[in-house]
Amino acid sequence: MSNAVADMELQPAAPRNALGAGLARLDKTQKIRLGLGVLALLAIALSVFFMGRQPDWRILYTSLSDKDGGAIVAQLTQMNVPYKHAEGGGAIMVPADRVHDVRLRLASQGLPKGSVTGFELMESNRFGMTQFQERLTFQRGLEGELTRSIQSLSSVQSARVHLALPNQNGFFREQQKPSASILLTLHPGRTLDKAQVAGIVHLVSSSVPEMNPKAVSVIDDAGNLLSTNPDSQSSGVDLQKLQYVQQIEALYTRRILDMIEPLVGAGNVKAQVSADVDFSLAESTSEQHRPNQGGEPGTIRSQQMVEDGTPPTAQPAGVPGAVTNQPPATGQAPINGQAQQTGVNAPGSDKPGNMRRESVINYEVDKTVRVVRESVGQIRRLSAAVVVNHRSTQDKSGKEVAAPIPAEQIEQMTALVRETIGFNQTRGDSVNVVNAPFTAPKKDDAEPTPWWQQPDVLEMGRSLAWPLAMVGAGLLVLMGLIRPGVKLMTSPAPALDKPQPQQLNALINEAPERPGLPMPSGTGTDVMSPEEVRLTEARRLALENPAAVANIVKTWVNGEAPA
Repeated sequence: MSNAVADMELQPAAPRNALGAGLARLDKTQKIRLGLGVLALLAIALSVFFMGRQPDWRILYTSLSDKDGGAIVAQLTQMNVPYKHAEGGGAIMVPADRVHDVRLRLASQGLPKGSVTGFELMESNRFGMTQFQERLTFQRGLEGELTRSIQSLSSVQSARVHLALPNQNGFFREQQKPSASILLTLHPGRTLDKAQVAGIVHLVSSSVPEMNPKAVSVIDDAGNLLSTNPDSQSSGVDLQKLQYVQQIEALYTRRILDMIEPLVGAGNVKAQVSADVDFSLAESTSEQHRPNQGGEPGTIRSQQMVEDGTPPTAQPAGVPGAVTNQPPATGQAPINGQAQQTGVNAPGSDKPGNMRRESVINYEVDKTVRVVRESVGQIRRLSAAVVVNHRSTQDKSGKEVAAPIPAEQIEQMTALVRETIGFNQTRGDSVNVVNAPFTAPKKDDAEPTPWWQQPDVLEMGRSLAWPLAMVGAGLLVLMGLIRPGVKLMTSPAPALDKPQPQQLNALINEAPERPGLPMPSGTGTDVMSPEEVRLTEARRLALENPAAVANIVKTWVNGEAPA
């Protein structure tokens, strides 16, 4: 059994380093815990510092081809801009504060060029190219430029343009005309109306010399033909016509609500208008012939008279000779008056002849030609349905109840609706106003989403998870490892009740030696050995302050260092 030697001496407290004195009071286990806590706290602080200095990455470009991606990465390296690839390599990311600057600088250099190449193909003409190769390069460049222009539309995701440019030859009497085919891939949920398709057609036809817009075909990625011949009449449903009908119905519905809502209150009236619109293009021509008005004689347009006959032959008379052989005298016709009759029936004629007379008179006839072209989009019929909620009244007990609107007010509302929509009974318009109670919407019995399950809160929690975790780890290390050691280091050593500043030192060995009993007094000498002096002071301390001595003995038994 080992012996414990207790060396108790009262020494004056010498001034020492407070940190060194505090560390001296810690045992080996406590020092290890304190050191691990300091190292862990330092590691957490460094991780927070370096993670906080990392930039916030934002997407620079997505869905790049390999060629464009390599060119952009090379340019970013030259500009000393840090970058990284997103998961899967589908995007290039740069620090958030440099996204716009990098995009502008890359755009000034023509990046990204995309998989479509335009007239820059003409810059790489090599020596010895044939005429066919030059023409083909020009056609590819023109197709690329048109593709870029079409892809700039907001609804178009990608496009392909195929041009058929025949070789023009002056020896051909009839030159072949160019044509084009366009394949469009639209963004999900986007559509193109006829005006936009017509704009694409005219864009292509205007970019190629002598190209007729009818020679341009536009289809989508599903194979549907989007372009139609403007001269052909499509029998399908026209989106523009449908939108026109919807605009008319919405206009009349808004008019009805603006007229009735001030009478019954907002939310107490519902109205729907159905319009039957005629989009047929009609043209009629009518020709009418009427007799002369007022009994007036007809106007002569032309008159023709024809007389045909054989003149009579005169018989010779008198004595034959020179006198009777004279020619007849020249006829005389008066300027005014009745003409002298000559011919078969003329007086003095010996023999009647054959005579025929014809007269043709053409009169003007009244004629009316009327050409009528009916306009497209005329309203053939309107139907309006209006539902008005019951009005709110109070009964005798003061409770609010719903009561029907009197019939007189319903008639007045019906008259207002008719005047609002321009009611025309001839074309078959109809208006129906009904008074009925509205059913209150049912309240959703489902409990609202707790605030901690809302998407915004979850997103904020994910963003704050890492900082909060680091702060929690730091507090745990600080409170669990560092604080107990610091508390032990800064706590004062136990002081004795004796007023003089003295210190009790105890030395414990594995084999303590028991102190011997003092020699009995009266030996004739008054000088005491140092060991006797220490034993005397220990006895006196045990009598004056037994609690301190008990604590010292307790620490010896537990094997702990004295605090």
